[in-house]
Amino acid sequence: MYILGINAFHGDSSACLLKDGKVLCATEEERFIRVKHWAGFPSEAIKFCLEDEGISIQQVDHITISRDPKANFFKKVLHSLKNLISISTIWNRLTHAKKVSSVKRELSKTFNLPESSIKAEVHNIEHHRSHIASSFFASRFDKSAILSIDGFGDFTSTMTAIGKGNKFEVLDEVNYPHSLGVFYSTVTQFLGFPNYGDEYKVMGLASYGEAKYLKELEQILTFTDDGFFKLNKKYFKHFKEGVTMSWEGGSPIIGSLFTSEWEKLFKKAREQNDELEKFHIDLATSVQKFTEKVIFHMLNHLQKKTGCENICITGGVAQNSVANGKILESTNFKNIYIPSAGHDAGTSIGSALYLYNQILGKERLEEITSAYFGKKSSQEEIVKFLDKESVKYKIYSDEDLYEKVSDKLVDGGVVGWFQGRAEFGPRALGHRSIIVDPRRKDAKDLLNDKIKRRESFRPFAPSILKEAVSDYFVQKDTVPFMEKVFDIKKEKYDEIPAVTHVDGTGRLQSVDNEISPRYHKLISKFAEKSGVPILLNTSFNENEPIVNTPEEALSCFLRTKMDMLVMENIIVER
Repeated sequence: MYILGINAFHGDSSACLLKDGKVLCATEEERFIRVKHWAGFPSEAIKFCLEDEGISIQQVDHITISRDPKANFFKKVLHSLKNLISISTIWNRLTHAKKVSSVKRELSKTFNLPESSIKAEVHNIEHHRSHIASSFFASRFDKSAILSIDGFGDFTSTMTAIGKGNKFEVLDEVNYPHSLGVFYSTVTQFLGFPNYGDEYKVMGLASYGEAKYLKELEQILTFTDDGFFKLNKKYFKHFKEGVTMSWEGGSPIIGSLFTSEWEKLFKKAREQNDELEKFHIDLATSVQKFTEKVIFHMLNHLQKKTGCENICITGGVAQNSVANGKILESTNFKNIYIPSAGHDAGTSIGSALYLYNQILGKERLEEITSAYFGKKSSQEEIVKFLDKESVKYKIYSDEDLYEKVSDKLVDGGVVGWFQGRAEFGPRALGHRSIIVDPRRKDAKDLLNDKIKRRESFRPFAPSILKEAVSDYFVQKDTVPFMEKVFDIKKEKYDEIPAVTHVDGTGRLQSVDNEISPRYHKLISKFAEKSGVPILLNTSFNENEPIVNTPEEALSCFLRTKMDMLVMENIIVER
């Protein structure tokens, strides 16, 4: 049984393919279109999934889409009438809902086939149920509490559930217009970071300040006795005006969310290119700490309600790795699972798993421990491309390759590392990575000068051998998808300054030899020479989506000051 799962007409458009419940491949449309957070119909991602398995769209049995226009229909109508939502806003929503319902029509355009030739049954799976499935059904837990938190999807921002076996039961939900994701996005905009997905910048900036504005934030968002929260409508435009969204050209644009009341409570909103003042930094710190408090409030209530020791977390807010790293310390949960793509791209997998397990009643398969579901280029394809471009290269044996690359790293080189299947999700996990010696105090300046050109307050992350985590980090949990920030032991700060953030933390990836043997081998070889079982790891890109092909990897290498490009066993040097 083949199930094609898609996230369409929404930020981080994506597709995946399941065969008898097993994820074969999954990828974001942005990797092909080369526009960050691309929205719309994931035509290229779908083509990749089918070509990768060698099947046609006619051989697909089921298609799932992680949106259901019928979900919360009466709540939507009631809200529109109560708040006198404009006709144009309602019309835009109806037009969008019509697109979501036209999957077969879009597929017929994509493959130039009659719509009638696509026999698969189409299933609309509600947004947060798709999120929940992407986490619980991918976890190792037979029984677990589940929390999904994001901006909005199908008129819901937050959903709790309890899962057992191949089913989960929804417990509660928070509906529009109340949203923790919108709260964090509003502060992100107020601080002068206007782009879709800029929330991670606030998270990075938060480490530099003091949480001075928690009392003020309590006026904007209040806790409720049922374990959730409410927003104060005078601070948010979307209560009356709705959220202004544009997908023009496939790049999501979200209109201004904050009202003038923010400037009365705080200072004037920062413009994008204004200097960051201490006030801005302290507000970032405050909103991060406050958001953590809200998350722990919900989780502690959920734990008491369910009595579960296990928790699965998903949704856009689950990308807040700083909060994630504190969950087991701040709640009574003992085990946690967060997928590699907790954001909306992951709902393509989630909607497909929901159909397979929850609706069709099939037994769950093993835990998803790998994120390597994307595009792969064979060594032969890479050689053919380099020959065509008249690029000089050399092919090495495995042993010689690890020796050569580790020597370059020890000597201070910046290496582009392109191996195997691309990662599914927003973080490079050693298959599409730029890597550097973490002992270098100048590594951040070096990378920003040579390649990244990003804000100086943003940290770089450590990839560490799984077996060495407890030697360097206070917390001892494994972190396969770089989804948690942990405290680095104080005695290790000076040893790995390049990956130690200003607050003494690191957003680690624990590298497992069984899951990523080549990356594990490289770090091990580097450790033999340096004494440090860690590499600085950042995504292989330059203000663009992570590279997906040898062509994009070479292009990034040539237009930056990278020292070495490694694709499979092939090395290109300057």
